[in-house]
Amino acid sequence: MCEKAKKIAVGSKIDTWYEELKTVNTRQVFSLTLSSDFSSSRWINYNTSRWRKHFTKHKRRKTESFPFPLIFSPIFFSRPPTYFRRLPFLLPPSSNQKKDLKSKKHDRKMAVGNRILTQITIIALLFFFFFAVATAAARGRARERERWDGVIITEANYEGLQAFRHGLVDPGGFLKSWNGTGIGACSGDWVGIKCVNGQVIAIQLPWKGLSGQLSEKIGQLTSLRKISIHDNFIGGRIPEAFGFLKQLRGVYLFNNRFSGEIPPEIGNSPVLQTLDISGNLLTGAIPVTLTNSTRIYRLNIGFNNLSGSIPNVLAQSSSLNFLSVNNNNLSGEIPNMWGGELGGEMLLSTVGNVGQHQLRVLNLEHNSLSGGLPLSISRLTKLEVFTVGDNKIDGRIPEELSQLTGLQQLDLSGNNLGGDFPTSLCNLSSLVLLNLDRNRIGGVFPDMIDKMDNLTVLSVNQNRFNGTIPASIGNISSLFTLDFSGNNFTGQIPDSFTKLSNLKFFNISNNQLSGPVPLTLAEKFSSSSFVGNLELCGYSSSVPCQSSSAESPPSISNAPPTISPQQISKKNPRFSTRELILIIAGCVLVFLLICCCIILCCLYQKRRLSTSSKKSPTKASAAAAGEKGGIGASGGGGPDIESGGEAGGKLVHFDGPMVFTADDLLCATAEIMGKSTYGTVYKATLEGGHHVAVKRLREKIAKGQKEFESEVNLIGKIRHPNLLALRAYYLGPKGEKLLVFDYMPKGSLAAFLHARGPETPIDWPTRMKIAIGTARGLLQLQTTNNMIHGNMTSSNILLDDDSTPKIADFGLSRLMTASASSNVIATAGALGYRAPELSKLKKANSKTDVYSLGIVLLELLTGKSPGEAMNGVDLPQWVASIVKEEWTSEVFDLELIRDADTGDELVDTLKLALHCVDPSPTARPEVQQILQQLEEIKPELAATSSGGNDAVDDVKLPEKEGGGN
Repeated sequence: MCEKAKKIAVGSKIDTWYEELKTVNTRQVFSLTLSSDFSSSRWINYNTSRWRKHFTKHKRRKTESFPFPLIFSPIFFSRPPTYFRRLPFLLPPSSNQKKDLKSKKHDRKMAVGNRILTQITIIALLFFFFFAVATAAARGRARERERWDGVIITEANYEGLQAFRHGLVDPGGFLKSWNGTGIGACSGDWVGIKCVNGQVIAIQLPWKGLSGQLSEKIGQLTSLRKISIHDNFIGGRIPEAFGFLKQLRGVYLFNNRFSGEIPPEIGNSPVLQTLDISGNLLTGAIPVTLTNSTRIYRLNIGFNNLSGSIPNVLAQSSSLNFLSVNNNNLSGEIPNMWGGELGGEMLLSTVGNVGQHQLRVLNLEHNSLSGGLPLSISRLTKLEVFTVGDNKIDGRIPEELSQLTGLQQLDLSGNNLGGDFPTSLCNLSSLVLLNLDRNRIGGVFPDMIDKMDNLTVLSVNQNRFNGTIPASIGNISSLFTLDFSGNNFTGQIPDSFTKLSNLKFFNISNNQLSGPVPLTLAEKFSSSSFVGNLELCGYSSSVPCQSSSAESPPSISNAPPTISPQQISKKNPRFSTRELILIIAGCVLVFLLICCCIILCCLYQKRRLSTSSKKSPTKASAAAAGEKGGIGASGGGGPDIESGGEAGGKLVHFDGPMVFTADDLLCATAEIMGKSTYGTVYKATLEGGHHVAVKRLREKIAKGQKEFESEVNLIGKIRHPNLLALRAYYLGPKGEKLLVFDYMPKGSLAAFLHARGPETPIDWPTRMKIAIGTARGLLQLQTTNNMIHGNMTSSNILLDDDSTPKIADFGLSRLMTASASSNVIATAGALGYRAPELSKLKKANSKTDVYSLGIVLLELLTGKSPGEAMNGVDLPQWVASIVKEEWTSEVFDLELIRDADTGDELVDTLKLALHCVDPSPTARPEVQQILQQLEEIKPELAATSSGGNDAVDDVKLPEKEGGGN
């Protein structure tokens, strides 16, 4: 091998050496003797970097050999053993080296696997990240395309919006984003503006407190589809330019102050679908062009001052779904062309065979319409609600109405309808409400009424029905309200009425009924539901039923003998003049003796009261109980009830379930409930355990005794289920004045709303019951009793066990001096109930009471007290600032928004409440309108909120300067 190595080294080229030396046994390399050729500078000066390059490459790849010429370099021969131990291809590995090699090989495989797994994970994460980003971007672009296209607004639209802006007054600063450059108008920066391709398609600015007028330049918004600026204070005339907007679909201008006539041009929009201009001050006639659009399905022009007749074109429109012209001054007859033209008389055989029409709601109530009910109404086969109450409709109820098989509400009340009730109407099985009050309908009430098995309200009071009350009514298990009062019904109350488990309001008073009242009804309803039936008994402890033996006629054997007139004349001869004088003198003497006895008894009773008052001080408890009961109490303590004094006093009773003496009243245990502007309120417990509420009037605030007694006697006669009755009053010898009322266990509405815990929520039906009952009581005061309350607060609304509201403190300002009444107005303002105009007028009127009622409605909706300052503003301003577009739920009490089914009712009630607190008195509705709208919002409570135990007593007080209070 050495010889072969020498031969290769001497006679071959360097490249050949390198290739062939790979086959040489490396163990024999140490025996080589280098020739002079290998000592040349070519190999001695071999580049070190090249050696390192090959050496490193060899460590990575075992199959590659090290360059042979370096082995013979003097650099390597200086330390051959160390070097050769590092070259595996020159020396075979040991066993430890083999183990190291295997371990390193395994580590390399694991490292490679980990690197691959890490790379796969990173790639997957990057993929999902980019996918999520792309998806979000796509959705954002879709939403952006749907809402705003970001295109710059056109010049014509910009000018139209600027003219619209300059015509309005914006105290809330909502239109600050409408800059003078037009930048951002179509990108979502301008409040209430929506665009497509630089064209404005919608203006939505409801509940922004805007006033001013609309500019005619709104006609430059040629692509406008919807304008919604309802519930503001915008006045002036409705622009005629609306008629030139060919894309206009919806116009929502209700609850503003628009005046003048309805422009006929507004009906020229060919695709107009909704026109709601109700709740304004519009006058004039209804234009015949309003239904020119073949697509219009909702037309609401109610609550205005429109006059004239209803155009026939409204009746002929086939696209209308909702038509309301209520609460106007319309006159004339109801058109007889519903569903198409109708010539001459309509034959019964042809009714309903003309075609299908879309009208579902027809509201004509509270106008001055006359004539009869048109037969063509029966052609509206999809009609669900038909209300024509409080008009001057006469004639009979058409039997053809029975063809309205989908009818759910039929209200014909407050008209002059006569004749009999059509039996065919009993086939209206879908009917939920039937109201025929205050008409002249007579005859026998049909037995087939139980076919209306979905009825919840059946009211026929103040008509001329006679005969017996049908027992079949007891089969209508869904009945909630049943009112047959003020008719001529005879016979007994059917026992089947005891099966009406859902019945909450029942009234059969003022008929000719007889016999005992079923025990179930007598226990469930108050005596006011049965009074006015002379032969009816068992409904009250004061009207018991006689036993059967007492009622039976005497037998023939026990009958007295018959006496002829001749016998009578013989047995009773005529008296002489002397005898007649003696008889008359004796009667006069007896009368004088009786009068003397009465006078002596009164003097004795007066002395007894005076003595007992000295000896029995009042046991008044000074523990203040807040607003938990009483009359208008607002918390706090006060002095004890004072005695009558030596000269006694005067106690005057009105009607009531409890009779007590002055001694009982003055010696009763008293608990101070609180103070109000008028005085201190106590809960007095009489000897029998009965409770009464006593208001001790403050000194020097009441009028003189004569004038005081005159006024308080009138107030004491007022009776209504939603007014707290004055039961008695006491005048002490030193000017003390005590007023005695019924005690209300649930206390005031203020305490009921604001002083309860979270474990006692108040549901929406209860709040609506309180609202409707309060409106009923206020309507009774203003219309029947000619009285203004002047201090309407939630503290003056008390609740009985059934949460029936009763207004307290009414008429008390009539008992006070002028300065005391002004203090009441100031206190109401401090609590947030005072109308803005009272700061100048200083005298309350019906509109200021409406404002206070609106505040009470806001309390019921929000659960907030008007005395609280919400960010420095009062309750109406806070509500108006919170309510955003499309009625956000932030303003409502959290207990109310949990029930999704009440959303529309909450919104409608909020609209009504804000209408009541309008800063302008003329823009506020009347109490009658408020009550009507509340009953429409919650029809099942329409006839149940009055409740109570007292019958209505129409006591009209003399009108006084300043509103009659």
